[in-house]
Amino acid sequence: MKRDLKFRKDGSFKIVQLTDLHIGADDGNEPDSKTFHLINEIIQNEMPDLIVVTGDLIWSEAEGAAQNYRRVLDHISQWDIPFAIVYGNHDSEANITREELFRIQEDYANSIAEQGPKEIHGIGNYALTIQSREGKKSEALLYFLDSGAYAPKHIGGYEWIHTDQVGWFVSESKKYEKLMTRQLPALAFFHIPLPEYKEVLQVGKVSGNKLEQITSPNFNSGLYTAILEEGNVMGTFAGHDHDNDYCGVLNDISLCYGRITGYNVYGSLERGARVIRLFEGESRFESWLSLAGGENIFYYTHEQKEVDTI
Repeated sequence: MKRDLKFRKDGSFKIVQLTDLHIGADDGNEPDSKTFHLINEIIQNEMPDLIVVTGDLIWSEAEGAAQNYRRVLDHISQWDIPFAIVYGNHDSEANITREELFRIQEDYANSIAEQGPKEIHGIGNYALTIQSREGKKSEALLYFLDSGAYAPKHIGGYEWIHTDQVGWFVSESKKYEKLMTRQLPALAFFHIPLPEYKEVLQVGKVSGNKLEQITSPNFNSGLYTAILEEGNVMGTFAGHDHDNDYCGVLNDISLCYGRITGYNVYGSLERGARVIRLFEGESRFESWLSLAGGENIFYYTHEQKEVDTI
C-alpha cells in the first residue's frame, strides 16, 4: 500500500532532494561510502517527510547495475521515509532498462513512485498529493517527469520532455483543479534542466552557483510554457549539471537545481542536497542547501504572486 503524504501538525512539509549519486562507477568503495555517509548525515539533520532523487542514481555502464540500484534503495529505505524517484540519462544507458529499474523499485514499501501512463514517453511520469494535516483533503501537488536520456544523433545533446508528456501534465493539472475546485500549489521534479534555466540567469537575481554550461536539450518542447499557462507550479527542481546549484525566478516560476550528492563523479562543489519546505494553505516554499557538518547555505524563498490568467 502506498504511503500517504501529509503536512505536519505545524502546517509544514519538508522534502530533501538528492541528485546525481552515481553509485558503482569503479572498483573502489570509498566514493560510494562517502556518498552514503553524506545521505545519512543530511537525513539525520533534516528529517524530511519525503526524499526525492532526481536522477543518475547509478552508473548503469558499470557491471552490476541492478545490484547497485538495490544498494541505493536499500540505503534510502532504512530511514522508513517515503521516497520518490525520477531517472537520469545514466540510469539506463547500458546493462539495464528503466522498466527493469522500476520493477526493482516496486519491491520497496517506502517507494511511492509510479510508472505512469504507458502510452506516453518515459517511465515515471506521475503526480502525488500532499494531504492536509488532518488528512481530510489534498493541499499541494508534486509532479514527476521523466526527462529521458539522449536526443537522436541528428539533433544532438540531451533528450527533452516530449509533447505527450506535456499534454499529460496539462491534463493532470486540469483534473486536480476540477476535483479540488481550485488550484493546488505544486512543484515539479525532473533530471535534465529546461532551456529556460538559461534564460532565468539573464532576467533576474539568482541564489547559488552557476559554474558550468547548462546542458538543457537543444529542442524546447514547451513544458515551461504549459507550466506558465496552468499557473499552479511554483518551482521546478532538476539535477544533471553537477556544478550548478542555483535558484532563480522567471515569470513567477522558480527554476532550481539541486546540489550534487555523489562523490563518484566530476564536480567541484561540496556535496550536499537541496531542502524544500512547503506550507499548508500557502503558495510559498522555502529552500536551502544542506551540506556535510550540518551547514546550511543559500536560503531562498518563493512566494507566488497574484497574476492574471493566461
